[in-house]
Amino acid sequence: MLQPLTKPAASFDNLLETPTITIAHGDGIGGEIMDATLSIMNAAGAALKYDTIAIGQEVYLSGITSGINDASWETLRRNRVFLKAPITTPQGGGYKSLNVTMRKALGLFANVRPVRAFTPFVDCRFPNLDIVIIRENEEDLYAGIEHQQTPEVVQCLKLVSRPGCERIIRYAFEYARANGRKKVTCMTKDNIMKLTDGLFHQVFDEVAREYRDLETNHYIIDIGSALLADQPERFDVIVTLNLYGDIISDIVAQVAGSVGLAGSSNIGANVAMFEAIHGSAPDIAGKNIANPSGLLQAACMMLVHLQQPKVAETIQNAWLRTLEEGIHTADIASEAYTAQRVGTREFAQAVIGRLGQEPQKLSPIRYPETTQPIHIDIQPAKLANKTLVGVDVFIDWNEPGRQAETLGRLLETLAGGQLQLKMITNRGVKVYPGGFPETFCTDHWRCRFVSIHSHLDPAHDRMEAVRPIHSKDITDLLDRITDAGLEFIKTENLYQFDGIRGYSLGQGE
Repeated sequence: MLQPLTKPAASFDNLLETPTITIAHGDGIGGEIMDATLSIMNAAGAALKYDTIAIGQEVYLSGITSGINDASWETLRRNRVFLKAPITTPQGGGYKSLNVTMRKALGLFANVRPVRAFTPFVDCRFPNLDIVIIRENEEDLYAGIEHQQTPEVVQCLKLVSRPGCERIIRYAFEYARANGRKKVTCMTKDNIMKLTDGLFHQVFDEVAREYRDLETNHYIIDIGSALLADQPERFDVIVTLNLYGDIISDIVAQVAGSVGLAGSSNIGANVAMFEAIHGSAPDIAGKNIANPSGLLQAACMMLVHLQQPKVAETIQNAWLRTLEEGIHTADIASEAYTAQRVGTREFAQAVIGRLGQEPQKLSPIRYPETTQPIHIDIQPAKLANKTLVGVDVFIDWNEPGRQAETLGRLLETLAGGQLQLKMITNRGVKVYPGGFPETFCTDHWRCRFVSIHSHLDPAHDRMEAVRPIHSKDITDLLDRITDAGLEFIKTENLYQFDGIRGYSLGQGE
């Protein structure tokens, strides 16, 4: 059975009997699937009023680089519930993804994507597939903080916070409990990104100890993704970071039959947004062939959220009956089970014609009359003893031959009285002192300086015999580097927290 979306916060408890929601028809196929979805909801008796806003490509190209104007923001914040069709972000020109902007600006920290199989009527090799992916929605690489630092190297900052990890992980466990789920799986890449992904895994293990009634496990994201594609029935609820969640939710949706069937919710403390997981598909726009099911599923999640579960139940049972009777759009059509291949409008009319009916072979949807809110309380992190022990100085250096030995010897003379050059890396690999001639080097050099009174104990991630340095030691170092004719492009301070190293080692260090 499709699981209901449980309300996330008490601030939604007093929604009006006939609430006004915000809708956006979006770009590409967005207008077609939104019209189909609204026609089904209205026919099913959804008690809703609508405020329509314009977002996406048209707004971008009008000169508003965010893709949304101030009046639309106010409408979203006033109505607090948003049903959004897919939008297009123009390529190039510095345009930022409006989807990401809205999730972060409105505090929509939890992206919930339920996916299940509808075999045999929609082709899927895994008839028992029934997974909910809960994706962190605000952090990770989706912060979109990128810089070109040298002619050859660009960077993207991956930001992960303890409060962000704890909030989404607790939400996943509470969701599992509220919806009768049995297991929560964490997926990260903490064998490589030991600090960022390592923090997510660490917090997962800490929180899991409070939910002894639920089975838990962890997979590295690469093997986890492979298992999702090959053995998805072993998973129940999955919680993961932003980028991984985006990828694996599409994998699971496609394995289940089509990304066109999956809807999602984006949940915050005060605002919620509901959308299909697929894009705007401009190549098929205006052809009346798009599948509206993803947006329709999102709309049903919204109706449960708005305490209209019986309307959602009626719609989803009619939708299942439509699938059973072989009335399919092109993306899910098959020789064995498609009786009639239809377009977007015709599919919507088929669902409307079956309102009040239930599926005969697939399990009918049953929602509870009421749901309980999920409250996520995050306790402030304990204060840590923070000690400055060094600095990574990134240098744009493209001398002929690019010999790390030449750069290293020069920097050793510039280190000063309180700092020593510990190592130089290129694209993360140690190239000085030591290194191999086979290692390819670009023009981007990380030069690590540490306190002369420190010694790293890698076995315990601790610095031994540390004497803290001061910011003045770093600024003086940068002055010497500049005076020597070198260009530093970035610095990262190296800290200990309660004596534990707060930065990664170089590969080969």
